[in-house]
Amino acid sequence: MADRDSSAADRTGPPARSGRVWLVLLVLAGAGLLGYRAWPDASRAASPPQSTEAKPPQVRVARATRASGPLSLTQTGTTQAFDTANLFPRATGYIVERKVDIGSHVKRGDLLFRISAPDLDQQLVQAQAQVVQLQAALIQARAMVDQADANRHLADVNNKRTSTLAGTGVETRQNADTSQAGVLTQTANVDAAKAAVKVAEANIAAQEAQVSRLKVLTSFEEIRAPFDGVVTARNNDVGDAVTADTNTGTPLLTLNRDDVLRMAVNVPLYAADGVRDGLDAKVEVAQVPGKIFPGTVSRSSTTLLYAARTLVTQVDIPNPDGVLRPGLYITITLEIPRVAPAVSVPSDALIFDQHGTRVAVVETEADGSTVARMRPVTIFRQTRTALELRSGLNGDERVVVGPPASLRDGDRIAPQPEGKAGA
Repeated sequence: MADRDSSAADRTGPPARSGRVWLVLLVLAGAGLLGYRAWPDASRAASPPQSTEAKPPQVRVARATRASGPLSLTQTGTTQAFDTANLFPRATGYIVERKVDIGSHVKRGDLLFRISAPDLDQQLVQAQAQVVQLQAALIQARAMVDQADANRHLADVNNKRTSTLAGTGVETRQNADTSQAGVLTQTANVDAAKAAVKVAEANIAAQEAQVSRLKVLTSFEEIRAPFDGVVTARNNDVGDAVTADTNTGTPLLTLNRDDVLRMAVNVPLYAADGVRDGLDAKVEVAQVPGKIFPGTVSRSSTTLLYAARTLVTQVDIPNPDGVLRPGLYITITLEIPRVAPAVSVPSDALIFDQHGTRVAVVETEADGSTVARMRPVTIFRQTRTALELRSGLNGDERVVVGPPASLRDGDRIAPQPEGKAGA
């Protein structure tokens, strides 16, 4: 019996203890939940209240300046000879003498090549002989005029005598009419002889023109320098056969004038109005460091290139000592007078959005606060560090440099110390 009671107690004891454990756990969980809910409220009550007003952003500012000095334009290019001549033969023959070679410096009129052209020489001799022949024909024609004039005078005398005798009845009227007709015939002969003289004179003039042409051609047997310069190419030597007027082939030689060099500069549209003949230029050459060569604007196209909107300008560079050479890579700088003043601001002050191109100008309100005001601007040109504005600012304004993307018109800002535009 006792064993049954103990076994029953063993069966009922553990469930009772487990129920009590679960009750304790539920009580502790409820207490923890209540404490968790109460803790944030107490911490918020103990923490200080946060400020509801945001501070204005700090921005860098720079002062816009008025740009009234000359426009500095720097370009690189290649020097060119002031004049370049490719000399071709004008006489057919053989080269019998060569006076120059590559690199020879020559003066205007110096002999370069001599060509032997026997056919051309014979044509000149024949033409001169024909002139002598035609001059003899002219003398003969003038003699014929004198003879015809004498015959006319004799016919006139006979006509007067016959007419007088016919009036007295000694000569018949028929003989008088015949003598009168003879006068008219001899007068016509005189006119014909004078016309023959004019024809002979015209023939002589034509033949003398032919002689002059042949003399000019024979003068081309000597090829001379058209200007002072240096020989840069030679393609023929003594004994070579040459043909006249072959301008499509290889020239005998090439001559460059190097006492003055030139370079073409493409002036952009914004500076084209200030370009004038006589404007000074500075030339720098990498092969000659530390030396500046003077130059002068000598001419311009006066018309802008349609595609590039640039003005082609040529700068002459004096080279009396021959220090510079055609084909050098140089840097040239022009100080072009400014036609109208502009306002300069830093490049990173520009705002470009759906409203166009603008800058933010710093202004002070009546309550003493500093705000940003958006101003639409028109760009004149851009340099490496600055923008020159054609309109929108008057100069001496303070502009925001590197404005944040969130900056809007009228926003309050905290400017930092100023700087110069383009510094």
